[in-house]
Amino acid sequence: MAIIHEILESVRKRNAGEPEFLQAATEVLESIEPAVQRHKKYVEGRVLERLVEPERVIIFRVPWQDDKGQYRINRGFRIQMNSAIGPYKGGLRFHPTVNLSILKFLAFEQVFKNSLTTLPMGGGKGGSDFDPKGKSDNEVMRFCQSFMTELFRHIGPDTDVPAGDIGVGGREIGYLYGQYKRLANESTGVLTGKGINWGGSLIRPEATGYGCVYFAEEMLKTRGESLAGKVCTVSGSGNAAQFTVEKLIQVGAKPVTMSDSNGFIYDKNGINQEKLEWIKNLKNVRRGRIKEYADEFGVEYVEGQRPWILACQCAFPCATQNEINGEDAARLLKNGCYLVSEAANMPSDPDAIHQFLAAKILYGPGKAANAGGVATSGLEMSQNSMRLPWTREEVDKRLHHIMVTIHKNAWDTAADYGQPGNLLVGANIAGFTKVADAMLDQGLV
Repeated sequence: MAIIHEILESVRKRNAGEPEFLQAATEVLESIEPAVQRHKKYVEGRVLERLVEPERVIIFRVPWQDDKGQYRINRGFRIQMNSAIGPYKGGLRFHPTVNLSILKFLAFEQVFKNSLTTLPMGGGKGGSDFDPKGKSDNEVMRFCQSFMTELFRHIGPDTDVPAGDIGVGGREIGYLYGQYKRLANESTGVLTGKGINWGGSLIRPEATGYGCVYFAEEMLKTRGESLAGKVCTVSGSGNAAQFTVEKLIQVGAKPVTMSDSNGFIYDKNGINQEKLEWIKNLKNVRRGRIKEYADEFGVEYVEGQRPWILACQCAFPCATQNEINGEDAARLLKNGCYLVSEAANMPSDPDAIHQFLAAKILYGPGKAANAGGVATSGLEMSQNSMRLPWTREEVDKRLHHIMVTIHKNAWDTAADYGQPGNLLVGANIAGFTKVADAMLDQGLV
């Protein structure tokens, strides 16, 4: 469709040097072409041109002092991408690789992901090139306080509600929230992922991983199967990976891998709950490397590789963007993998996605499969607004219902647009049309 190609060419010129954002924009715009052809109002209202342009980009310096008294300077960002259906919502990432391209891609994905949750949330993302690894608690606190000293004027419970992402866990959220409260002189639900004792929600830490597994279960149901007994490879060893493995154990699957940036462990007998608790302590308390698991339990450790070289039935990428390339995808398919459920954001590159779709395996794209995290953040916002906490069972029930609804919406939309079973197309069109219609309803915004 000519208009799609024209817009993409314009996006490439205006965002040169931003490969991750261009990849995300290309994937979405090309996949929603059937909806644009069917509904001319999106072209007439210039919705596509507006969608690929952030409503606001905030870049600021973050000065802080290390434990030796030396001054350090980092760069902070907040991308407020789209607020058509609610306040901006999306995590903060603290990692040396953070740049404008990565955060724009994440914010763009977040718009459609949040739309799919059925909750009233717009899309945003932010963070810094600060690396919390190897820093003391006091150094992290001083950085977070400096970061929030600038960010606080741009956020609020009805404006923009950040959460955690890579490098931003409970510790960082606590420091950020404390500084916001000090500066704004109010106690509100301005951040999600808070501690249970001060406004957080039960199930929030588990939500991305649990939701990804719930989504995989729904995909398997379309073939009359379940996860019980399935051999599953999982990448990463952070929050999403830990709770993906936990839920896989609970439903009777057999997770056999976890990884970090140095390599992966292969436990052919399966990671059980006792071993998982050891990993949680390793990663969340001692902040060690996954290789220590291999030393502790006498299993295989593969350095410098990702777990996609192994035979499996189901793969759960939980680490980072573009961790599955075309070569990885070909190997997965050759080794019998027929389900990929993405707990990370855009973990499969375009070549990998093309192969998954061509092979007609069960492929759950990140904006659908990993939406459980932000969905439960939305539930935390609801509880904060009501000043009323829900039980663990209540939140988990709502999370499960949301993931079932997301799958059904994507599945039905794909069929409606002549591509049955293609959840990438279904999720993108379903997320897009809700946001696009809201933008048209609200006029030129």
